[in-house]
Amino acid sequence: MVESTGPLAVVTRYFDALAAKDFPTVAGLFADDVVWHQPGDNQFSGTHRGSAAVGQLLGGMMTASEGSFELSLTGPLMVNGAVVAASIHFSGKREDATMGQDGVDLLRVEGDRIAEVWLFSSDPESEDAFWGAA
Repeated sequence: MVESTGPLAVVTRYFDALAAKDFPTVAGLFADDVVWHQPGDNQFSGTHRGSAAVGQLLGGMMTASEGSFELSLTGPLMVNGAVVAASIHFSGKREDATMGQDGVDLLRVEGDRIAEVWLFSSDPESEDAFWGAA
């Protein structure tokens, strides 16, 4: 059973909301000054600061993937203090391209909000090709 508070509970709510495509709940779990580290060399890559910027990033990914972007956990969440590691699989498709690969998300929690996110992709080149040039 997942505790009702703490990093594990916050990140569990985040992944549950992502799976349900409940973006208002997802957005509500980010700290106002969240820092998001998006890997690669594509239009979404780089460091995004603030909940509004992260919301624009996620919205842009949904638009670029024609609403098909999905992310799911592939193993148990692992906690080390305020940091939670998640093994994930993510995918997307649009008229002219598809993408599907594994990755690792690291999320640092402060209080009841996600304060920082680092993403890792198993095939950065194909992810860059799917999202498009910066």
